[in-house]
Amino acid sequence: MELNLTGKRAFVSGSTQGIGYAIAETLLREGASVIVNGRTDGRVDSAVDALRASVPGAEVTGITADFADPDQVRRLLGALEDVDILINNVGVFEVKEFTDITDDDWHRYFDVNVMSGVRLSRHLLGRMLQTGWGRVVFVSSESGVNVPGDMIHYGATKAAMLALGNGLAKLTRGSGVTVNTVLGGPTYSDGVAQAVTQIARAQNMPPEDLKGAIAEGNRTSLLQRFIEPSELADLVAYLASPRSSATNGAALRADGGTLTTIL
Repeated sequence: MELNLTGKRAFVSGSTQGIGYAIAETLLREGASVIVNGRTDGRVDSAVDALRASVPGAEVTGITADFADPDQVRRLLGALEDVDILINNVGVFEVKEFTDITDDDWHRYFDVNVMSGVRLSRHLLGRMLQTGWGRVVFVSSESGVNVPGDMIHYGATKAAMLALGNGLAKLTRGSGVTVNTVLGGPTYSDGVAQAVTQIARAQNMPPEDLKGAIAEGNRTSLLQRFIEPSELADLVAYLASPRSSATNGAALRADGGTLTTIL
């Protein structure tokens, strides 16, 4: 399906690797120009170079900013103009016992996972409404619906993203702007791959064997494997396109059937 993204300009937060990088690459292949983002100049430059190599002729640039640093966020916002598509992807996660999660941990998780989307949307949504077209997509997780007991701070922020996306969509009534959220399932991102490799080495087993065992151990998964970042990126690209004009205020699942609810 032709997504008609030629001439559109997108910003993807947290896009130097993993799901964000896959989204940036997919949008570029569909004809959009893309601004990628990461925490260090080196990672941003490497991502830009890699994307230019994989999508020849693509218009891709980068902006460095750590969403846990308010000053860097302010500089980022000052550099963002004429963005048609906002992908709120940046996020942090970890496995941690609830009693060990400090107040500083909670503040950091909400700053990066939730307030990044608040600040970016507040900065960019007004122009989208003025011009009569725009797309805002939040990359959340099935953990926002089925909150893990060992990642409560992560699940809480992902639930907040669902609420934020739904509320913002109500501000777009009668316009050509939409706000939607993607609920990703267990995805083999770079961060997950690194964790699996480390655990496999500690257990003296091949990483692929551990990867398969983890996927098969997810009893509610219908996919029975990890989701690839590109699979999430395809859904995000559709929601970022004019083709998705009738979808607004929605939470769409790309969770591999992990959630057991009907909706």
